[in-house]
Amino acid sequence: MTSIISGERRISYPDIHARIARAAAGFKALGLGGGTPVGMMLRNDFAFFECSSAAATLGSPVVPVNWHLKAEEVNYILGDCGAGVLVCHADLWPQICDGVGDRIKVLVVPTPPEIAAAFNVPPELTRVADGMTDWEQWRDAQTPWSGPIGRTSPMFYTSGTTGRPKGVRRGQMRPEQLAAAERVSTLTYGIAPNDNQVVLMNGPMYHSAPNSYGMLAFRHGATIVLEPRFDPEDLLRLVQEYRISHMHAVPTMFIRLLRLPEEVRQRYDISSLRFVIHGAAPCPVDVKRAMIEWWGPVINEYLGSTETGIPVWHSSAEALAKPGTVGRAIEGGIVKIFRPDGTQCDVGEPGEIFMRQTAISDFDYHGNAAARAEAGRDGLVSVGDVGYLDADGYLFLCDRKRDMVISGGVNIYPAEIENTLIGMGGVRDCAVFGVPDDRYGEALKAVVEVRAPLEAADLQAFVREHLADFKCPTVVEFVDELPRDPNGKVLKRLLK
Repeated sequence: MTSIISGERRISYPDIHARIARAAAGFKALGLGGGTPVGMMLRNDFAFFECSSAAATLGSPVVPVNWHLKAEEVNYILGDCGAGVLVCHADLWPQICDGVGDRIKVLVVPTPPEIAAAFNVPPELTRVADGMTDWEQWRDAQTPWSGPIGRTSPMFYTSGTTGRPKGVRRGQMRPEQLAAAERVSTLTYGIAPNDNQVVLMNGPMYHSAPNSYGMLAFRHGATIVLEPRFDPEDLLRLVQEYRISHMHAVPTMFIRLLRLPEEVRQRYDISSLRFVIHGAAPCPVDVKRAMIEWWGPVINEYLGSTETGIPVWHSSAEALAKPGTVGRAIEGGIVKIFRPDGTQCDVGEPGEIFMRQTAISDFDYHGNAAARAEAGRDGLVSVGDVGYLDADGYLFLCDRKRDMVISGGVNIYPAEIENTLIGMGGVRDCAVFGVPDDRYGEALKAVVEVRAPLEAADLQAFVREHLADFKCPTVVEFVDELPRDPNGKVLKRLLK
């Protein structure tokens, strides 16, 4: 019987669907349904699938919250989306409770042992605190839902150049879109119904791509193995132990896998792998080639975003034939390159990339129609990438128009960090941007114009107090004066 596996725990599909039916009834009793979002700050766990599916059953979108975020950030997201409830792991609650308080109903999931071990969680933080509602006890007390079954897309929050995250909310899928989306998902993710697939989930499902990947595997009844926290040798062990056939990855994982000693790499049998898909950040050509040489022609790549879906994809064979490409448009995918004046670029001419996957419904930025209009052109969407199409239609990335930094596959927007730093005493102005990093692709650097002496450690501690740790600059430089143009705008290109 297929199941979901996490550490020593295992749950069958009939059992987890029974849990989902009870959770859906519980959500309904709390007044949810009809589009009211459900906030969800969970690591990859059984409860993630339960909460996501129960909310979708009622036609409510889940809002997966990055569990690195701090109280102020989470409070903003929950308030902006209008969430009616928050489901949160026990060990994560202390870092956000001051921001959330009693403004909405909170259901707390006990942190399971394998997750606690992976993240060094003290035993006392794995339990539901006194006075809080235990998710498992609450769920099991409900009468199973017997009403109609709905389906709605999650609502992901993605940051922008303003520094404030925006909720990406999709409309209902038309029947022809649902059919097309299934075909596109089978191509890009390699996951099909009833195909004896064993899927390894090792990336956090609060990200849109791992989320869509994991939930697709769940809907298609695949066996799913949850790795609590990515570790390169542990990944190889799980592939061998469970005969993993399918996996989603980011280039940082490949880099860490390739750094394992040869004797460790050869210790594990990975012959079960049939389809590995990666995205989220550019993959160095040498890294891609080395992984194909090691794992075989099972590695595939997509280019997309929360807003665009996946319009671009390519296989191992195409990667070797077109080194450096991120793929070409697939079914439903549209890609166009534009000059600044709005005219379309010629073959081989770099410009801003606009694209979209039409097999999924269009989106709005929740409560921010102006931002949605700004991102679009000819019905397509730009996330700030610059690139070109070759004569065969293959897309190559050159740069990013905007300042977004991709570190370890995570999108980081410097404006949010800059806005935080400006609030620190002693800081007159600052500029944050990405610098090359061998491990993560890019790291954050802050160049800070000071009005009083500061230490880098104090500045970093200030950022961590207000923002997720991954948004903290790893490199800090203090200057007396930042370079500026005649209008006073900081010239980041000179700093870079």
